[in-house]
Amino acid sequence: MNFNFFDLFWIFLVISSLQPVWQRRQLEFRRIKAIKDFERRRQSRVILLIHRQESISLLGIPLSRYITIEDSEQILRAIRLTPPDVPIDLILHTPGGLVLATEQIARALIRHPAKVTVFVPHYAMSGGTMLALASDEIVMDANAVLGPVDPQLGNFPAASVLKVVEDKPISEIDDETLIMADLSRKAIRQVQRFVRTLLQDTIPQPKIDPEKVESIIQTLTTGQVTHDYPITVEEATEIGLPITVGLPNAIYNLMELYPQPQGGRPSVQYIPLPYDRRPSLPEPKGRPLPEGASANHKSW
Repeated sequence: MNFNFFDLFWIFLVISSLQPVWQRRQLEFRRIKAIKDFERRRQSRVILLIHRQESISLLGIPLSRYITIEDSEQILRAIRLTPPDVPIDLILHTPGGLVLATEQIARALIRHPAKVTVFVPHYAMSGGTMLALASDEIVMDANAVLGPVDPQLGNFPAASVLKVVEDKPISEIDDETLIMADLSRKAIRQVQRFVRTLLQDTIPQPKIDPEKVESIIQTLTTGQVTHDYPITVEEATEIGLPITVGLPNAIYNLMELYPQPQGGRPSVQYIPLPYDRRPSLPEPKGRPLPEGASANHKSW
């Protein structure tokens, strides 16, 4: 057969159009395999909540991924499909998100009877920290960070709105600011009540020293620092959070399979099947796993 230039050109176009599809399928296969391997090793349900689009812009408008209602729907379904005696491992990489979505996920996690472990390889800010507080154990990379959970009203921290009302005579404050201050008080009370619920969760045993609960609430919810302030492992441990340092290597390998995307993709991923308990596999040689593996739109 004789091929002319145009035949070769069309063959090139077909191959070029099919290559991205094949690459996506290969990447998806590697992700599913890595999740299955980690689940077999941990005897758990693995759920990933990864928001990688930190620096994308469209027509000069910055875009970012955050915890949404769609995320909460998917994670709640994953938890429903998990038998009560199967632990849940939640891998978090997120700047936070909507209050409603975050609270729904957090409540579902604290109601799960088996152990819930949150892994933080890089950061879990704001609403991500709220989800970490809902777990039985927080496992972090030595350089990973959490963040404050003080509520934000629009572009303003609730605590800063209250500071304006405290510092200025009421006669010099406009009605809109006074309304914002009233909403700020309510938002802070709501967040503090919910954080108290998470910290005082006593099933199967208290996660945090009861004497430190109120000081943790004050530190995280009252705007003592800026909302993007990074709470390091050392600081989180000092204020009384149950932090374990040292991630399994499998977590880093999984994160390598979720690079900064060029286009959209689901930010929550799990294997959508109800699981039966499976026999344990021998631990791989190398770095040991953490113990316990067996049996208003407001935003944070």
